[in-house]
Amino acid sequence: MAEMTPDEVNAYLDSRGGYAVLSTIGKDGYPHAVPLGYFRSGQEIVLPVRGQRKVNILRNPKVAVTVESGTSMKDLKGVVIRGDATLVDDPAAVLELVREGARRRGTAEDQLPTTTRTGAAYVRVSMKKVASWDNTKP
Repeated sequence: MAEMTPDEVNAYLDSRGGYAVLSTIGKDGYPHAVPLGYFRSGQEIVLPVRGQRKVNILRNPKVAVTVESGTSMKDLKGVVIRGDATLVDDPAAVLELVREGARRRGTAEDQLPTTTRTGAAYVRVSMKKVASWDNTKP
């Protein structure tokens, strides 16, 4: 199984318009894994959080993010990122992240959100340790 180069990892993460699985550690020590929309910002993955995910991150910021694609072993690709999550809950900073995410999805500048929902929060996950695979490579 071939790995991706750092540039290929970034291109792959940027090309995936769907979901990533954010894994946090619950109070009981077990993983809590949930699919969420995401985008890459530099060397960080940005995802919305609330509820149990937010509680878990405040208790233990060590998380994993998984993005994968493929329908058979021949075309399977993916990335697992392990890093520390930094909570962003300041309303102005959250709005900037909401707008950045919308831009990445192709929203026109004049159509970008101007408000966020009360209590909205995001996390920025550092790309401390990255594992990747690309079964389409020879």
